[in-house]
Amino acid sequence: MITVNFLLELAGATILLLFAVRMVRTGVERAFGASFRRLVTGSKARFKATFAGMALAAIMQSSLAVAILITGFVSAGSLSFQLGLPAMLGADLGSALIIQFLSLDISWLAPLLLVLGGLMFLKSQSPTPKQIGRAFLGVALILLALELMRATVMPIRDSAFLPQISTSLTRDFITAFLIGSVLTFIMHSAVASVLMIVTMVSIDALPLMVGLSLMLGANLGSSLLPLWVTRAMPPLARQVPLMNFLIRGSVSIIMVIAINRSQIIEFLPNINDAQKVIFCHILFNLLLLLAVPFSGLLERAASKLMARELANLEEMPVHYRSVINHDNLDNIEVAIASIRREIQRMLLLTEEMMLPIMELFKEYDVKQMDRIVKKDLVINEALNGTRRYVSELSGVSSIKNSNDAHRKELSNLLEFAIAIEAAGDVISKTLSKLAANKDREGVRFSSEGLAELCSMHDKVIANISLAGNVLVSGDVGIARQLLEEKNEFTLRQRKSRKSHLKRLAKGRVEVLESSDLHLETGLAFKEFNSHIASIAYPILAREGQLLDSRLVSEN
Repeated sequence: MITVNFLLELAGATILLLFAVRMVRTGVERAFGASFRRLVTGSKARFKATFAGMALAAIMQSSLAVAILITGFVSAGSLSFQLGLPAMLGADLGSALIIQFLSLDISWLAPLLLVLGGLMFLKSQSPTPKQIGRAFLGVALILLALELMRATVMPIRDSAFLPQISTSLTRDFITAFLIGSVLTFIMHSAVASVLMIVTMVSIDALPLMVGLSLMLGANLGSSLLPLWVTRAMPPLARQVPLMNFLIRGSVSIIMVIAINRSQIIEFLPNINDAQKVIFCHILFNLLLLLAVPFSGLLERAASKLMARELANLEEMPVHYRSVINHDNLDNIEVAIASIRREIQRMLLLTEEMMLPIMELFKEYDVKQMDRIVKKDLVINEALNGTRRYVSELSGVSSIKNSNDAHRKELSNLLEFAIAIEAAGDVISKTLSKLAANKDREGVRFSSEGLAELCSMHDKVIANISLAGNVLVSGDVGIARQLLEEKNEFTLRQRKSRKSHLKRLAKGRVEVLESSDLHLETGLAFKEFNSHIASIAYPILAREGQLLDSRLVSEN
């Protein structure tokens, strides 16, 4: 019975830790997601990209989340391999540094963060402070989960079976290494798994050597995760996680053998065992940064390793091809799922079109403009294909006899597809043309005006991701958040307009020259955002969450 209680309490502490880490990541992503995209894709130098990855992972407490972002940027052509790999290596170092912070004696901080985070999350009407509150709550729960884990393991550290396990793993470091790898892979979080290992070592539940082997295994597991979650992406995108796995995996194997077969452990600083594990974890990830200057050579190596896949890859990327399934016209649920996937593809293309817009305003690029136009044509064709598919469905008897809810959903999805196509036109026919005009006329924004437009651009990018979540989940809460973000964006655009007019009244030359350009760009962002947010209306209307002119107040 005692064993069962112990396992249940340990499992509970572990689940709480995983939930808390995800809570932090979710809050930070929703609050600052678009700014993170700009930080990564705006990096032009390898070590700047490394620092960007490190900073993001430290803030988000997840190197995996950063790895997925990086792979997506590489897939979209927004980030090169030679910048993507340093960013991914930097992300792992960032997650190692946050482990050092969370392992300090800061349990006193948990109640403060609970109060502050709880008030911000429950009482704030603005989405950004609300999500920051969510992140604060997550950090507090991490600290509480670690305390719970210590309290759970402490009573049994001197039991009969735990020393036996420790002795066995000390002798068989390969098994300990593999356990650390599997644990991290299952938990989907290197931060959570290493924190658990450090906690066990800190209370003498595990000896130092076992902790080090488990930690190095966790590093192998953390390199497997990006490889696993991106397995369906095009080969070009998978080159970065593949090389990250090969570098991290090979070095971790070498290190675990070196630590267990040599006296290298004697050269560690005179600190407690838990800190030694963290020190080695940070040192390990620092050593991997030696690969950053050689990212060009590593890119060529990755290309050779994936030469067959790259050779078989068609010129047109996967997401340029329709995913509509014409073989299941008689199944309404399959048909709806097929249309939803196609709209997801359209939304992805729209995001790829929007991402480089502010860069076009700063430095016009004809090739980038051509890519935007090409993607817009793909979106147009996707809409035409979706229309034809819905038309085909209307003639199928089983669809005719389907319930009203299914037919309404088809109609709503088609309406959103039309909205996405209109959003793509805003980019290709308005924003891109404004960027071209700015370049041709040699106009420049004021520093304040440029910052306002960049802020609006960041918010638009974040809302695209939010709209994608609404499309996939149909969640009422997320739909409501999207509409709240739309309303907040309108206020932001109006505030920018008023600020611009105040600067204009002061007679500043650059403000006068860029006035039309600034105002039209802000209006274009607003129009785009309205199209993207339209996915929320039918969901909220269905649940009675809309009035004629405003959202229903939450109780």
